Amino acid sequence: MSITLHLFYTGKNNNAQKFANEMESSGIADQIRNEDGNLSYKYYQPLDNKNTILLIDKWKNQSSLDEHHKSNMMNDISKLREKYDLTMNLEMFQEIDGNGDNDSYIRS
Repeated sequence: MSITLHLFYTGKNNNAQKFANEMESSGIADQIRNEDGNLSYKYYQPLDNKNTILLIDKWKNQSSLDEHHKSNMMNDISKLREKYDLTMNLEMFQEIDGNGDNDSYIRS
């Protein structure tokens, strides 16, 4: 079952946006997207909070996510978080089989 993470990066003076931009321009984000087990890696900005960037990160399974956390690039990511003095909040979701009654609310 896949795992989806919502990571909320928050900082002052547009630092969360600067962090996301550097993750993209440095190639770290693409390295993560190319890791075995990574299904999606995308940054978004909430309309009601310009000091926060939301990362939605999806992995094939917990094992894939664990391998990512052991990778050398985690040091680079940690350094960038420190550089931009960001705080983080995490929400974690695990996919379940079936949509229950929710299909009636989905427009395809």
